Amino acid sequence: MTDAALPPRHMVRPVRALGAAGYAVCLAGIVNRELLRFVQQKERFLSALVRPLVWLFIFAAGFRSVLGVSIIPPYETYVLYEVYVTPGLAVMIQLFNGMQSSLSMVYDREVGSMRVLLTSPFPRWYLLLSKLVAGVVVSLAQVYVFLAIARLWEVEMPPMGYLAALPAFILTGLMLGSIGLVISSLIRQLENFASVMNFVIFPMFFASSALYPLWRVREASEALYLVCLLNPFTHAVELVRNALYGAFEPTAFAVVLGTTIAFFALAVVAYDPGRGIMGRRGGPKGEAA
Repeated sequence: MTDAALPPRHMVRPVRALGAAGYAVCLAGIVNRELLRFVQQKERFLSALVRPLVWLFIFAAGFRSVLGVSIIPPYETYVLYEVYVTPGLAVMIQLFNGMQSSLSMVYDREVGSMRVLLTSPFPRWYLLLSKLVAGVVVSLAQVYVFLAIARLWEVEMPPMGYLAALPAFILTGLMLGSIGLVISSLIRQLENFASVMNFVIFPMFFASSALYPLWRVREASEALYLVCLLNPFTHAVELVRNALYGAFEPTAFAVVLGTTIAFFALAVVAYDPGRGIMGRRGGPKGEAA
């Protein structure tokens, strides 16, 4: 296309002219698209519930007599193992959803909608944030369905805890989604994504307080205990666990918030065509971004 064929500079609508309404429409469109994809892929919803429910119904029943949980905050009495693991399993749903959303990002930036959106007049940080918000909305639906099923299984939390935990779930969803975005910026082919996820999801989940109290981990291995403390997933689980019982864990909140900001900033830089990883690759499929 020649310079003569290009529209005059004064005819190009600046981003600021879009206003708040334009940004709201953009966010709503990305969220609605993610929800439609989620509704149309019923197997995605079922698979997200199978993993935590299998652990809750089968593994927890077997470990109940082996892994008794003593009185530790936020619990005020001894609790059954299935009560202890439920918050961690809920956050596990968000972990898998965050990585699933990142998998779709690998595809979308090559031939999907994000390939077009990333060239739109909206700032890239806003598009990535909208993608994160859409993923969190989907994960919240999965998490609360799981908690409802767990309640039918007599794993009951304080009624107000379900509402009090909503901000914690939102923040942990943003953190895990941000980590997924950074990982997606490093992946060039969908075939490589599954192998990378095995080195991210399972270490994060098992080297945390999701399944075992940290004091038990410390009894077994001091080194593993330190790894668990450094794992941001541990703090995400503890933030949610305390919130479900109406308590606030400041250290966990600080770690989750700091991790979210750090990884989202990395994702914005990575998706910047001028200086990020995508830019050094020349954009999707090696084309100019």
